[in-house]
Amino acid sequence: MIGRKHLLYLALEAPREGQASYAHIHEICGGLRRRGWTVDLFAPSYSGAWKRPGLARRMLEYLCLQWRLMRAFEDGQVVYVRSHFLAFPASFWARLRGAPIIHEINGPYEDVAIAYAWARPLAGVIKWMWRRQFRWAGRLITVTPQLADWVRAQGVTTPVDVVPNGANTELFHPHADCGLDLPERYAVFFGGLARWQGIPTLLAARRSPAWPQGVDLVIVGDGPERPAVAAAAAGDPGIVDLGRQPYRVLPGIVARSLCGLVPKNNLGDRTGTGLFPLKVFETLACGVPAIVTDFPGQADLVRDNDCGLAVPAEDPDALARAVAELASDPARAAEMGRRGRDAVVAAHSWDIRAGETEAALQRLTAA
Repeated sequence: MIGRKHLLYLALEAPREGQASYAHIHEICGGLRRRGWTVDLFAPSYSGAWKRPGLARRMLEYLCLQWRLMRAFEDGQVVYVRSHFLAFPASFWARLRGAPIIHEINGPYEDVAIAYAWARPLAGVIKWMWRRQFRWAGRLITVTPQLADWVRAQGVTTPVDVVPNGANTELFHPHADCGLDLPERYAVFFGGLARWQGIPTLLAARRSPAWPQGVDLVIVGDGPERPAVAAAAAGDPGIVDLGRQPYRVLPGIVARSLCGLVPKNNLGDRTGTGLFPLKVFETLACGVPAIVTDFPGQADLVRDNDCGLAVPAEDPDALARAVAELASDPARAAEMGRRGRDAVVAAHSWDIRAGETEAALQRLTAA
């Protein structure tokens, strides 16, 4: 069993405030610390910067971080890796050293090629490096049950625990305030403005004749799709582009909305491994119904708890009609929001997820 309860947490992809990875990393670390753990976070020095450095600088920092972790390790400590194919040196070292190591898997190999064009020609090498790390680990954590099935389909026999995303129910709640000048009635999208988030569908839904009059669209976040969002906001006063906002400001924006929008698409067949986006849990924690695309995980969550609506992917008119449906029946939307809040508090808080993570760590060290 665990003796020192000392964790070395490696996060090569920089956690930037306002992105899901930032919340996930800091909430899990915070929950473990409340349970008596010492957690040393090894993350890039540019994590708080507005812009990432070039590829060469990032690669060098990845190597330096892993070297620092190896030097810091002492017997009785546990190594936790937020899985990254370039964490290969740390994984190989842990195997040679006999250090207990656990990998948290947030998506399949194909996510790298979707996010980074330079990685596409290296797909075969990336898959080999990642699969090898999974096999060397003492235990794996996946964020969806479907992702656990995907790991097993790769021929990996390492034990797997499923620990989904969650929400900070003390920060995200129905009475949260942010102090920003916001429209009277609006639907909100927040998170990374990446290709798979369905930004074109979101913007097209706002232009749809089915979009309800008097309801604006508030967009919070940053990423590759920012130019499209900025252009749409410049041409439509009903689109409010707030850019990236501090983590503690976000709950107030969500809590005042009519509904939260999660129009993810199936780019790269990502839905085959299930979707439990952080933004769905945070929306529901604010007592706000969620409108999600009809994919495993997120659609099951809103249907099982009757706390939102599921719509077909890449269907702007369907998304607009769903917003109109909730906007036209405030009592029903409020009841959905209450059910969503209750569901998250009961089973999907970050504190619960931290307890599940600690249980996985205990199983790792007891093996």
